[in-house]
Amino acid sequence: MAKGFRGMPGGMGGNMGNLMAQAQKMQRDIEAAQAELKLVRIDGTAGGGQVKLTLGGDHLIYGLEIAKEVIDPEDPEMLSDLIIAAYNQASEELERVNSEKLDKITGGVKLPF
Repeated sequence: MAKGFRGMPGGMGGNMGNLMAQAQKMQRDIEAAQAELKLVRIDGTAGGGQVKLTLGGDHLIYGLEIAKEVIDPEDPEMLSDLIIAAYNQASEELERVNSEKLDKITGGVKLPF
C-alpha cells in the first residue's frame, strides 16, 4: 500500500492540506463579506410610500419617514402596521442580499451560521 502524508494511505495528506487552505480562505472571505454586509442600507416602504424605513445590515433601523397623512390619532394600529410592513419588506430584501453575497463565496452550500 502506498504511503501518503504522515503515513496516510493513498496520499490523502496533500489533498487534506488543500482542503484546509480552501476552508480557511472561505472563512476569511465570509468574515469579510459579513463585515461588508453590516454596512448595507436597505429601504422598505409601505402604504404606497407613505412610510419609508431604512434598515442596516446589522438589522438596526437607521431611518424612518412617516407622511403626516397616515398619522391618525383615532387609528394608531394602522401606523403600527405600516411600520411593521416597511420593516418586513426591508428585512426580506436584506436577507436576499445576504444570501446572494454568501452564496457567491460558498457556492450555494448553506452553512450553519
